[in-house]
Amino acid sequence: MFENVQTPCYIVDEAKIKKNLEILKSVEFESGAHILLAQKAFSMFSLYPLIGQYISGTTASGLYEAKLGYEEMGKENHVYAPAYKEEHMKELVRICDHIIFNSFAQYEKYREIIKMANVSAGIRINPMCSTQEGHEIYDPCAFGSRLGVTKENFRFDADFGEGGIEGLHSHTLCEQNSDALITTFKAIEEQFGDILYKVKWLNLGGGHHITRDDYDREALMELVKYIRSKYDVEVYLEPGEAIALNAGYLVTEVMDKVKNGMEILILDASAACHMPDVLEMPYRPPLRDGYEANEKPYTYRLSSLTCLAGDVIGDYSFEKEINIGDRLVFEDMAIYSMVKNNTFNGIPLPDILLLKEDGSIKKVKSFGYEDFKGRLS
Repeated sequence: MFENVQTPCYIVDEAKIKKNLEILKSVEFESGAHILLAQKAFSMFSLYPLIGQYISGTTASGLYEAKLGYEEMGKENHVYAPAYKEEHMKELVRICDHIIFNSFAQYEKYREIIKMANVSAGIRINPMCSTQEGHEIYDPCAFGSRLGVTKENFRFDADFGEGGIEGLHSHTLCEQNSDALITTFKAIEEQFGDILYKVKWLNLGGGHHITRDDYDREALMELVKYIRSKYDVEVYLEPGEAIALNAGYLVTEVMDKVKNGMEILILDASAACHMPDVLEMPYRPPLRDGYEANEKPYTYRLSSLTCLAGDVIGDYSFEKEINIGDRLVFEDMAIYSMVKNNTFNGIPLPDILLLKEDGSIKKVKSFGYEDFKGRLS
């Protein structure tokens, strides 16, 4: 199916996106939660009209994402950032209905403009409840984290409710199941339960792998219903990955084969440029027809055509020999790929294609030299 596309390219699977959205829609309906697309994971705005048919809106990590959600989906539009520039805030209050602050100082700085714009203000809390293993770079509850106000530094006498701080926000998870959220909420309830009675909404952030096959959605929905019933608040969830989980591919071609203690394939795709999380997290991306090293007869190290010595995707084995000109397909490449890619070394950005439900492939976006040059001066 992918033999005739120009490589490297991202291909987003429309049918799989819709399958994920159907699940999220049912969670919204049955639990009463508001589900928002976290654009930091997936910002393919050509699909926003489709996504908007299923969930409540978008959430942003800054001005540009907020503008994208406002312009392309036009539903609920939330934003959180560790700090805001004054010129950005003037625009954010015009396009967002919820603005979340990382500190009371930031809230105080912008309190009047928030009130005048009739925007709902929230404070991010940090329950200091780590439930992650092996992902310290993504753990907002780690020692020294700048993200959210801890109980020790929380102003319990602040102005909560109508016209003041109307919501609390907590984001502590990364690719986790509902048990981690339940553990986290117990910590929130223990530390900030009295405040929950005073606010209008609670945003439980992202990191929820709601559309994963083994995710316990019943437990999630029971938790949401419990929170809504006990505290009389609206509950927000901000999945990014869950919307496009397992719904994208990165197709690449083998450019060359070299040897240095083992056989190495040089691809026209790059971990550093096209899937940065492979190096940042780090993690080993799933590869169609690829296995663990030495599990099958032919083992190769998959690398790229950049100059970075560490631009290595991983070691994989195959049933058959891989040759120059062969194509490889990395899976689960819709998330944290297009939003994080770059043109290091002047490497071109991959095309973005859409695999339609009828099996046809539509080119959504292609990139060229001007996209590289336009970022420079």
